[in-house]
Amino acid sequence: MSAPGPLRVVVADDHALVRSGIAGVLEGAGLEVVAEAADGQEAVEQALAHRPDVVVMDVRMPRTDGIEGTRRLRRLAEPPQVLVLTTFDLDEYVFRALEAGAAGFLLKDAPPERLVEAVRVVAAGEALLAPVVTRRLIERYLASPPPTAGPDPAADLSPREREVWLLLAQGLSNTEIAAALVVTEATVKAHVTRLLAKLGVRDRVQAVVRAYESGLVRPGRPG
Repeated sequence: MSAPGPLRVVVADDHALVRSGIAGVLEGAGLEVVAEAADGQEAVEQALAHRPDVVVMDVRMPRTDGIEGTRRLRRLAEPPQVLVLTTFDLDEYVFRALEAGAAGFLLKDAPPERLVEAVRVVAAGEALLAPVVTRRLIERYLASPPPTAGPDPAADLSPREREVWLLLAQGLSNTEIAAALVVTEATVKAHVTRLLAKLGVRDRVQAVVRAYESGLVRPGRPG
């Protein structure tokens, strides 16, 4: 999407001091903060103007919140990745943001180096789903409803694609999946691409959501 160079980021938060703090952390690590926004709609406007790689998005903001902002960003012709920032007591909002297309989320009290790492992870096209709190979140909001009737989403998957899906649903990165299956990272990327196409989902986050919705993965067991 962008020319080679530092990752380009828009920071969206309704508190100016918080925005400045996040921007300072990212710029100190060599990332380029191209704009700041006070709500979700302004984040969309700044994304259209500056075409960032990642939007760091607060959840609760006036006028247009982070969930609706994420939804609008992901509808753009060349959408940026969205990293949602939140506090632990906003689990439900975060899950709705993941449904809207966010690539992952991070708690606001995470250390600065974790924020920088998270931006780089989602910019690379990987979902930030490894922390145990994220798995707890998805389990809480997806494991309770009964699976909807319909075709088995795993029916057309090869055994290896099913293995990749299970590992992806546990929050493993491509590198970790490659190590677990003793294959190259390029092979894993190819499997993930085919998996997303067969499941009819747009990204890794949606594939994880589908794994829980289908009953492939349930709380307390890896699948």
